[in-house]
Amino acid sequence: MGDTKEKKKTKRIRKGEVLDTYKEAKESEEVKEVREVVEPKKDNTIYVVLVAFVFLCGILVGKNCRIPGLTTNRTNVVSSVNENGVDMSRFWQVWNLIKQDYVDSDTIKDEDLIEGAISGMVDELGDSATVFLDAEQTKAFNDSSAGSSFEGIGAELGYKNGSVIVVSPLEGHPAKAAGVRAGDYILKIDDYELTSEDSVYDAVAKIRGKAGTDVVLTVRHEGETDPVEIKITRQAVKVSSMTLEYVGDNKDIALLSISRFTDATLMEWEKLWDKEVSEIKASGVKKLIIDLRGNPGGFFNAAVYAADDLLDSGIITQQKDGKGNIKKFTAKSGGDLTDIKVVVLVNSASASASEILTGALQQNGRATVVGTKTFGKGTAQDVYNISGDASLHLTVLKWLLPDGRNLDNDNPIVPDEVVEYTNEDFIAGKDTQLNRAIEILNK
Repeated sequence: MGDTKEKKKTKRIRKGEVLDTYKEAKESEEVKEVREVVEPKKDNTIYVVLVAFVFLCGILVGKNCRIPGLTTNRTNVVSSVNENGVDMSRFWQVWNLIKQDYVDSDTIKDEDLIEGAISGMVDELGDSATVFLDAEQTKAFNDSSAGSSFEGIGAELGYKNGSVIVVSPLEGHPAKAAGVRAGDYILKIDDYELTSEDSVYDAVAKIRGKAGTDVVLTVRHEGETDPVEIKITRQAVKVSSMTLEYVGDNKDIALLSISRFTDATLMEWEKLWDKEVSEIKASGVKKLIIDLRGNPGGFFNAAVYAADDLLDSGIITQQKDGKGNIKKFTAKSGGDLTDIKVVVLVNSASASASEILTGALQQNGRATVVGTKTFGKGTAQDVYNISGDASLHLTVLKWLLPDGRNLDNDNPIVPDEVVEYTNEDFIAGKDTQLNRAIEILNK
């Protein structure tokens, strides 16, 4: 008994060390806030690992943008060199020409021009995970990450091959009940046809609405050619980041479904994880299925925290910054689930933090991975608060698998056993991947 307590103590100290960059944030329970643009709070940085989204993008400029002496003479280029030696004169010239000569200049809002410029600059990076969100989009992202209640159809959206897709329809909500499936390409929302200019958050804004009202999605199911129309009645949506149930003929297999690695704060997610782990241990079961299908990711350290409970030793993951420095995250003894047999379920919508946990368990020989290839996203974003309640999600790190391999769309995680889950299986209510996981654990 004494040895067990000592291990547990070591375990918790270990987790504190993994999360040392959040020490002050955790003490104040302000884990979600990252850092202000003007005064970076380096100790409060949180790396948020998310499923890849593509957005509009640009250049941040001051609100008082009129340049004295610049006239409507289009050859008059004012010298404007910023502190980094970048000549901004073309930008200011275009700004002033729009303000002075555009036919409907009285309808233009400075804030719209500024946000458009920022969007253009961010888009130029060519990184779909680096995004600028305006105030409305930032609120929608924060509500979704925190699990706040909202009114809509209950589906997580993402971006793939230049199109908005359904990452995962949420269990127990109207989208799934109406027939929306993971991987669906959204072609139209009511009468509005989506284009390459529409972002995920544009689509979300059109889909959400008052509970009890209807929205019609025109989608193309993955692997099919003909689009279908699906009428969905909106309702209040409240999403839990994980759920626990018991499956198998004897209900002796714990099925832990993790929808995302985020909650109101990192600590809240950890508390929920610890609660479910304690229940699994108390049940006495020795078989566990971790379902990460459709999980777009979340907090980087949430995945590390979970992996540390399942591993006694070995490398969990590695981080590589822009200067090539590599930091390794290793497991220590004392984990709560190291003596339990594990199968992990994944699919093409399992991304980021989901892949961190999957890769750690697979490469350390700790779990059998079943399903289809994962999404392939090996970057971490830092979230910066921007004035006007906006935010910038900026890629600041790449994370590597335990063996040092990069992860991207061309190099995702390949399951130990590839098991398809077809549209026919979905319609028939047959979960081939879950069934195979149960078979493996019962061997």
